[in-house]
Amino acid sequence: MKEIYEGNLYAERNPTWHEEDSPWKAKHIEGIIRKNGLSFQTICEVGCGTGEILLNLERSFPQARLFGYEISPHAYERARKKETDAVTFHLKDLLEEDSGVFDVLVIADVIEHVEDYIKFLKDLKPHGRYKVFHIPLDLSVQSVFRAWPIMGLRANVGHLHYFFKDTALATLEACGYKIIDHQYTASRLELPNQAISSHLMKLPRRALYSVNPDFAVRLLGGYSLLVLAE
Repeated sequence: MKEIYEGNLYAERNPTWHEEDSPWKAKHIEGIIRKNGLSFQTICEVGCGTGEILLNLERSFPQARLFGYEISPHAYERARKKETDAVTFHLKDLLEEDSGVFDVLVIADVIEHVEDYIKFLKDLKPHGRYKVFHIPLDLSVQSVFRAWPIMGLRANVGHLHYFFKDTALATLEACGYKIIDHQYTASRLELPNQAISSHLMKLPRRALYSVNPDFAVRLLGGYSLLVLAE
């Protein structure tokens, strides 16, 4: 499936590369880093797309050096034009590079796209001390019942694997990661450019989440999982 990203197919289906979501994702990544008091000098994002998450993080952490790795030439060319003194981008697969160990690895909405995500996670672990994962929780009662939301994600944005909170955390632990912290992010409630169905579901999702977060996410979906691990 790498050809989707190394060619133009993904860019044709997703011409913005979801840049509009990047400030929101960066805000949550910054939040979990600050909440846990991490000390670091370098941040590396694996699958950085057009680089907007890193550029937002640069403003939050001006003391850090930031590195983005991307396998899509189309996304890389857009990112490269935005490089700064602190942020550099590389058209390379980090797992094939002898790049040393970064203080913080960011893997935002990536593992669901990787064919052999178990091997990917195991191979990724030595490349950073801390890892921040953002994982869409595509599996819920309503998404399985309706089917088309999951199939739409497969067709339009290339999701190959589908998680709910427990399977996501169990996968990371099985791959040797120690979970430090995790929290839900309200992706379908807060991200821009949502479908009409997502707007209609905002009220019931918020109402049920206020009573029982885990049950609300398993039943109605609409959330992602942010995980800090080492």
